[in-house]
Amino acid sequence: MVRNALDAPHAHGMTWPQIHRALCPEPGRRPVHGRAWNIAFRSVHIAVTGILLGGHAFDVPAATLRPVLWAVIASGGGLIALESYKTCDWVHQGWGVMLLAKLGLVCLVAFLWDLRLPILLIVVVLASIESHMPARFRHYSFLYGRVMKAQ
Repeated sequence: MVRNALDAPHAHGMTWPQIHRALCPEPGRRPVHGRAWNIAFRSVHIAVTGILLGGHAFDVPAATLRPVLWAVIASGGGLIALESYKTCDWVHQGWGVMLLAKLGLVCLVAFLWDLRLPILLIVVVLASIESHMPARFRHYSFLYGRVMKAQ
């Protein structure tokens, strides 16, 4: 007998606890050559982000910068995919929320082209805060209301 909606099988036959265990395994999965992939994606991401920001600051034509914008989004997506392979627990932690905010802002550039420079400057500020915030904020889970163990 099903006690609550979380215990009921969904259309794909899995219950919520089974889905959670699949997405957020303990301990997290370790991708093959994960460190190398992280360094590669991060290096590309930092480089193309700098090119994009500088291009907008110096008013480089949109036709030149749009592929760079997509490279920023793709390299950031690669970093997200790498983290998500390990575990999806990052999504509800402080650094994950900041990361999703940055992704949303970068995607907005494509639609708010006239505001691209201030948007990208905000992204840089968020990135600096995210990278250097204390663990009590970085790993705080908005879902569980506590600091999670660093992965």
